[in-house]
Amino acid sequence: MSLFSKAFQTLAIVLLLLTSQILFAKPMGEYIQPDNLFPKVKMTTSLGDLVIELDRMRAPITVNNFLSYVKEKRYDDTLFHRLEHEFVLQGGGYKSDFEPVKEFEPIFNESGNGVKNDLYTISMARQREPHSATSQFFFNLADNKSLNPGRNWGYTVFGTVVQGEEVFEKLLNIETGISEDLGWPNFPTPKISIKSVEILAEN
Repeated sequence: MSLFSKAFQTLAIVLLLLTSQILFAKPMGEYIQPDNLFPKVKMTTSLGDLVIELDRMRAPITVNNFLSYVKEKRYDDTLFHRLEHEFVLQGGGYKSDFEPVKEFEPIFNESGNGVKNDLYTISMARQREPHSATSQFFFNLADNKSLNPGRNWGYTVFGTVVQGEEVFEKLLNIETGISEDLGWPNFPTPKISIKSVEILAEN
């Protein structure tokens, strides 16, 4: 191998490591209001504002992960890309230009914390593998018993909407179809955007 080839290979490895550190940087949510078991965030959407009380007592790993994304503003200018009426409204995965949200490492599944996937709660979305949740989350639009743990892992509930429930009523007038950009069904038309998510001051 020539000296040039070795140098190029070394540079490629360094760039790969730097990229990995950017994508999978260590979350810092545990340092945000560390003594507050129930921090609140305000989510400003194209349909109105939601205030969500997070439950760090029941789901500390999940709440700290979510707060990390909020702190880094990775949820700002994103889309709700999935709407299933009387089931879930899911977001946190794509920017308004359909670029994927930069993710931290997957987190441990805390679905056995005793909190149910009931109406107006917020939960982590994941792949089939139970410990695969990263940035995506969903709001429960009904009492979804099928998402609670049983013989298998469930979906971690980590907070509940305490203001702005009327926003969800507006979803009834929104139709869904297949996204031309993502190729997925259940995409809201018109688009529903998350303009920003901010951490509220402690009481």
